Amino acid sequence: MVEHHHRSTLKQQNKSFKSKHASKSSLKEAAKGRISRVSTKSSPAAHTAAQSKLNRRNNAKQNQTKKRNALVSATRIFNGVDGAPRIVAVIPLSPDANPRSAVCALAESLDVSPDDCPESGLWRLRADRFKTSMQFINVPYKNMYAALDACKAADYVVFVLSAAVEVEAWGDSLLRILQAQGMPDVITVVSADTSAALDARARTGVLKSLLSFIQYFVPGQAKVFDLHAGADRLNAVRAIAEGKPGEVRWREGRAWVLGESAEWADGVLSVTGVVRGALLSANRLVHIPNYGDFQISKIVSAPLPRHARTGMDVEPIVLAEADPADADSLVSSNDPDDLANEQTWPTEEEMREAGPVAGGELPDAATGTTPKTVRRIPKGMSEYQAAWIIDEEEEGHGDGEDGEDEDAGGSEYEMAPEEPEEMVDMPMEDDDMATDSRRSVVAFQDLDVEEEERQLASWRNREREEEEDLAFPDELDTPKEVSARARFQRYRGMRSFRTSPWDAYENLPRDYARIFQFEDFKRTERGVRRRAEQELGTVAPGVRVTLHLQGVPQEAASARGPLVLFALLQHEHKKTVLNFTVQRNTEYDGSVRSKDPLILCVGPRRMRVNPIYSQHTRGGGKGTNNAHKFERFLRHTVTSVATTYGPVVFGKQPCVLLRETSDPQAPHVVAMGTFMNPDTTRVIAKRLILTGHPFKVHKKTATVRYMFFNSDDVHYFKPIQLHTKLGRTGHIRESLGTHGYLKAHFDGPVNQMDTVCMSLYKRVFPKWAELWKESADGAVSQNAITAPAAPDAMEE
Repeated sequence: MVEHHHRSTLKQQNKSFKSKHASKSSLKEAAKGRISRVSTKSSPAAHTAAQSKLNRRNNAKQNQTKKRNALVSATRIFNGVDGAPRIVAVIPLSPDANPRSAVCALAESLDVSPDDCPESGLWRLRADRFKTSMQFINVPYKNMYAALDACKAADYVVFVLSAAVEVEAWGDSLLRILQAQGMPDVITVVSADTSAALDARARTGVLKSLLSFIQYFVPGQAKVFDLHAGADRLNAVRAIAEGKPGEVRWREGRAWVLGESAEWADGVLSVTGVVRGALLSANRLVHIPNYGDFQISKIVSAPLPRHARTGMDVEPIVLAEADPADADSLVSSNDPDDLANEQTWPTEEEMREAGPVAGGELPDAATGTTPKTVRRIPKGMSEYQAAWIIDEEEEGHGDGEDGEDEDAGGSEYEMAPEEPEEMVDMPMEDDDMATDSRRSVVAFQDLDVEEEERQLASWRNREREEEEDLAFPDELDTPKEVSARARFQRYRGMRSFRTSPWDAYENLPRDYARIFQFEDFKRTERGVRRRAEQELGTVAPGVRVTLHLQGVPQEAASARGPLVLFALLQHEHKKTVLNFTVQRNTEYDGSVRSKDPLILCVGPRRMRVNPIYSQHTRGGGKGTNNAHKFERFLRHTVTSVATTYGPVVFGKQPCVLLRETSDPQAPHVVAMGTFMNPDTTRVIAKRLILTGHPFKVHKKTATVRYMFFNSDDVHYFKPIQLHTKLGRTGHIRESLGTHGYLKAHFDGPVNQMDTVCMSLYKRVFPKWAELWKESADGAVSQNAITAPAAPDAMEE
């Protein structure tokens, strides 16, 4: 008999745990490192996600390996007993900060005796604890150009601050220049001599204040080391000995050598140092600041006097010699021949050799070659000058009831060298012009001389608003003593400055025959850098060598500052036109006029230049005609283009413009910028606006005075277009009287309070640049402080 029992109704069954809500740690522990294979047929999306994750992991691993290899390669030349020393520039920013005391404090942290450390110059410190060595460049206070050269060759810059004296204007200017030209890694320390007397509470506040100051110029600075504290001294040495030096952009692809010793004999300078940067070739030129470019005759190895591993002296060997067939020449500019392209009339012998013309007359032109319309132009004009003149008949066709000119978009005018009586008079199609033509029969009555002088003085002494002067910065009153034809004979009129064509090779100065022009500058630069990397007979970085330079002056061996040699790339010795985008220093209040003498610091060079400034086209483009307006002054908050002659520059190198003062070691920082291009076809056009007063107005016609002062000038400038400050455009109709009054017709009614303007343009060029040389005694050169340039009214 089977026992009967009831089913239990109290049994509880909990909901099973879903695996998709498991934590990552639990899933990772359950997998035990196994990776499940996902079938692409069953789940393509899951396979794609798994592949993307694997790709990301692989890319991260490759980037990590790349960074590790870059760090090893960047610090490889410093490792070992015979490694290259880390170059450290020690620069004091306060008068009571001593660079020697700072170096001695760093050396004492390594238990090294600093007795032989000089006040200024080079001193090598061996850090066995970090298996490297350091080479300090002690720069005295207020030695501007020595500090700049030291920072150009340094791996680290140690700024020595004072805990008692603030940084003066000289230190502020130095930091701005270094910030503009590019600084290596910066380490800021406080001199132990000035911080020893501070207590713990005051020391904390001083360090915070100094850190805030240095972060304004070096934002990445995290700490200021107090050399009075032993821990900070050791940490400062560790930051120099174990860190990776930062890369200065303008030094990429270039080699340089810091001269440890120099000897001069028979015009040959022998400089010993370690090659840094890129490969050093004996076929390329070497630049020495303050002295110029020189050729390398040979490169000889220069091992240390006693080899660290073997304990034996190593004989020097010749590593590379200059190849006369491939070595760069010292020729930097062309020697123009003034008679090479001289145009002369054919002689009688040449005419007889050509033979008589058949029939005694000139042959007829071929079919289709004779122009349909014969244009009458003044005598002596070229075809290009004739293209700037439009016929007045064509001009009259576009002058209708609405007053708009159909040719206002792309025509221009050239001032004729002869009287324009040969031109055809413009037909009058407008009713107002016809009415004025009938009225012009009435004789115009001139004012007497005294009244004319009184009204002219009243007109020229008028006060102009500041906004109006900024809107029309090129206005100029026509001189009364000199004829406007003679004063502005080099200027031309243009209908549209933006679109009118301008021949970039017209009427070039003599200096343009001396410079070099690149057909494709970017392609040339790529080829030069590629050949520099593949060139044979070079010396690798980290090798201690002796360079033999030819033709170096004897004073270079006893230079005041550090002797630094910078290798130049191919073609960097040739002169061309350089264009820089610059911005004016906001803290410089002086006037900066075009062609003022300045010092241009670009890369390893310092040149004495007289740059001219022009407007920077938006986006850096050339526009339709590559014509850019000349700026008389370098203004604040505006990016301008500074143009000058100088050696070729490869790469986006930073530049600094300095102005010398009575103190040769404290120049003013005028502007900072970057190299743009060596465009020789860039047209920089100077604009002059001649203004006149609408004496009498009748609808669209006005009688204008004070623009010219004789009728000959009115006829000479008649083809050029007029405009007013309120936006009207027009042309000169005729001359009235003998005092330079003229009658002009505009495209709309003229306001009696308006001003009539005429724009004239002339291409301008910079002056030839020269190498800037610092005098041996530190005195200011003869041309250092120059009087301001002449006013625009007195320029040619």
